[in-house]
Amino acid sequence: MAPKQDPKPKFQEGERVLCFHGPLLYEAKCVKINIKEKQIKYFIHYSGWNKKSFPDSNISSDLSVTCFISPRLNLPSFPVLNSSWDEWVPESRVLKYVDSNLAKQKELQKANQDHYVEGKMRGLAPSKKIAAVQQKNVDLKVKKAKQKIPGPGEGTSSREEPQGPRKKRARSDPTVESEEMFTNRVEVKVKIPEELKPWLVDDWDLITRQKQLFHLPAKKNIEAILEEYAAYKKSKANSDNKEYAVNEVVAGIREYFNVMLGTQLLYKFERPQYAEILSEQPDTPMSQVYGAPHLLRLFVRIGAMLAYTPLDEKSLALLLGYLQDFLKYLVKNSSALFNAGDYEVAPPEYHRKAV
Repeated sequence: MAPKQDPKPKFQEGERVLCFHGPLLYEAKCVKINIKEKQIKYFIHYSGWNKKSFPDSNISSDLSVTCFISPRLNLPSFPVLNSSWDEWVPESRVLKYVDSNLAKQKELQKANQDHYVEGKMRGLAPSKKIAAVQQKNVDLKVKKAKQKIPGPGEGTSSREEPQGPRKKRARSDPTVESEEMFTNRVEVKVKIPEELKPWLVDDWDLITRQKQLFHLPAKKNIEAILEEYAAYKKSKANSDNKEYAVNEVVAGIREYFNVMLGTQLLYKFERPQYAEILSEQPDTPMSQVYGAPHLLRLFVRIGAMLAYTPLDEKSLALLLGYLQDFLKYLVKNSSALFNAGDYEVAPPEYHRKAV
């Protein structure tokens, strides 16, 4: 009996495609194709993603964990790192670069953004009573979002199909059949210290209720905060490995903030301010403009993003330890980093832009 032939790839080398990374789609290029054990995988390069390499030498498990922190592009992504910033992906994560899928890309970005703006951030309610009501609403929205927001999967299933709210989404698409795996991902919990939660509440109240804005550029920007933290940790480090780990943690926090700010960390009222900053300083990293309150918001969201990294329990615990240590540093220096006086009332003309 003749051996079965290998499956035929749906995409070709050099082809422009869209690829799932986290719950969103990004423009990419198919660089290589590999067929092994009847499974097709594509080596994907994400368009516009910045390359960065880590040492090839034998590094400790402490250091390899931190390499999973840094994101790879100036878009809302939650990537898994490797040394070349490109990756092998299964065929289920790749879509044709056509109008219908470009529309899906925009749809997912909007859904992801709206999901945050509507109140996904934990700990922002001004009272326990309101927090309970908001949490109930969030649970309902999350349940609905799971039905309509596809994400990447690592296996395939022919028994269940994602049930979207619109008929047009039910069309058979073999390239996304395993996306239901996205809804089963477990969110990683980054615990916000109790001492910092009141600042999240105040930040929410000042912006959404009192219609104030955090003054930009910040008196002490995120870049300065991270540099001071790194210097503080290095002064206590007793090995080169620990110093290297601190550098990678700081770099990861910085990059994640710059990636996520525009789509994940702003309230609707702040968007005109952000657009203005971008137009005035298009080449300036936002970590050099924004300050501690926006940095703290990152830690409310980053746990969900880490759900897309292939960390085992030990590595994840180590990574969370680094993040918790940084939060303790914020607690220790909270009186210097968080101040309601850093906000200012938005002028009437700004309110018209924010409507």
